[in-house]
Amino acid sequence: MTFEIAFVLIVILAMLICLIKEIARPDFIVFFTLAVLLLSGIVSPVDALKGFSNDGMLTVALLFIVAGAVKQSGMLNQLVTKALGSGQNQRMSLLQMVIPISSLSAFLNNTPIVVMFTPVIRKWCKERNIAPSKFLIPLSYATIFGGTLTLIGTSTNLVIHGFMREHGMEGFSMFQLAVVSLPASLIGIIYMVTIGYKILPIRKTSEESFDEGAREYLSEAFIEPHSPLIGKTIEEAGLRNLQGLYLIEMIRNGERTAAVPSYIKLREHDQLIFTGVLSTIVELQNIKGLRVETGINLKLEDLQNGSASLVEAVVSHQSSLIQKTVKENKFRSKYGAGIVAVHRNDERINNKVGDIVLKPGDTLLLLGNKDFLNRWSNSRDFYLISPIKDPEIIDSRKSIITGATLVIMILLAAFNIFTMFEASLLAVITLFLTKTITFEGARKYIQFDVLLLIACAIGIGIALEQTGAAALIADYFIQWTKGFGAIGAITIVYFITTLFTEVITNNAAAVLMFPISLAMANQLSIDPMAFFVSIAIAASASFATPIGYQTNLIVYGPGGYRFSDYLKIGIPLNILYLIVTVVIVYFVWVV
Repeated sequence: MTFEIAFVLIVILAMLICLIKEIARPDFIVFFTLAVLLLSGIVSPVDALKGFSNDGMLTVALLFIVAGAVKQSGMLNQLVTKALGSGQNQRMSLLQMVIPISSLSAFLNNTPIVVMFTPVIRKWCKERNIAPSKFLIPLSYATIFGGTLTLIGTSTNLVIHGFMREHGMEGFSMFQLAVVSLPASLIGIIYMVTIGYKILPIRKTSEESFDEGAREYLSEAFIEPHSPLIGKTIEEAGLRNLQGLYLIEMIRNGERTAAVPSYIKLREHDQLIFTGVLSTIVELQNIKGLRVETGINLKLEDLQNGSASLVEAVVSHQSSLIQKTVKENKFRSKYGAGIVAVHRNDERINNKVGDIVLKPGDTLLLLGNKDFLNRWSNSRDFYLISPIKDPEIIDSRKSIITGATLVIMILLAAFNIFTMFEASLLAVITLFLTKTITFEGARKYIQFDVLLLIACAIGIGIALEQTGAAALIADYFIQWTKGFGAIGAITIVYFITTLFTEVITNNAAAVLMFPISLAMANQLSIDPMAFFVSIAIAASASFATPIGYQTNLIVYGPGGYRFSDYLKIGIPLNILYLIVTVVIVYFVWVV
């Protein structure tokens, strides 16, 4: 083993540990890793920057815009509600939901589909007295099923496609992955409506848990007549840095102010709403001129009216909020909303809100002004599980243009008239020229953190390949599976990829495994497509944890799930996907 190989392996091992421990955002960790390899001379600037011109990465960026236009057009608003039906036969409703969702996610980004339909499904379940926990994990899994069906189903497929083209190969065709993923998806759907449905728990949603426990963490106080607090700001009155309580709202003459600024001066009869640890309420009671109401029965609905609204938000993997307390994040002043409560692993965190260290998957109950949803609907820090509003007026012209553009883009790529990059570029130009989407609107939908992660991960993959580290690892893998031949090699590649996907990110897993798989294919003298298809399926087929795939994370809190729920339901599904993929890949590309 040379020094260069050892150095690369140590750096990548450190990167994996940092990703697993979530010490920072994934895109920053991967960017820092690439920077270390560049500055140490392991990769040249040209090779380090290759990922930023990779057509797979650029296609992902363009498809973000196309998916954003579809979401913005309102085309999908009523689809799932109609598909679910009456709900009298829950398994049939589940099947009727999974099929169209899988079909949509074959051509659109999975994340906005899950964000869009989570509140729709929760509302549908609530109206029929059905536990949403029976439908939300299947919603996430359905998008994963669909994402593996086509070249554009997930960014991972496009990343591998781009890597293949960098190496002078043709890349995937539009429906090439469906040879494996369609049978696997059908088996997955059958599993979910039979065994999976039975295993799915019946749980209260985070919304129900917040509402039922409101009395345990909400309290209110009033500024008494002639109080010495009158004329003082919130800060001067000592109401900003209380030991266990957090001021979330002030009501004055019927007008509500959410995310109360420190500089607001108090007046007689102001009503103040606090959240936090009620055992510390004595701190409020000791403030002269402040009358604290105890034994009240405040409900969440009491906190909102025309000027304030409650919204649920799920902290994302890419969030700048993670590993810092709410107070350190200056959440209230940064976002213009107060955190009422935090839900994690099927229970509310019973601490002062300002002292809670946020983690990916935490569900935040936010109280903000009415424009909060519009301002932060595309935030990278959290996914907003928006309340259901009355249907908006849909612009039929934009819907028709968007739908036609999407179909034409798919056909152009499917029949090899254009490459996927060219077809998606043409689609975006069409959307701009027809004013279906604006440049400002497009910018909101592009996930720059995902693009940075992909581009940097490609540079790391090049370092693995050029130093010989990938060939060394490939040799070890082949030795481990020597008695099982090609089928053993494919199995180990699939298993390691899916393991990486569960603990780091799917794109990083795919990029790291690509050069290793290419080296294995060369050493075994078999078609590398066998490995690339396996990696593409394994990197997306993430069912066993809520942290492995972002759609699993989105439904984690809103469904009231525990980490163990994903293990019980997802591990058998992971095994099914592994068996189906390895068998079909072996007989199609190896034998």
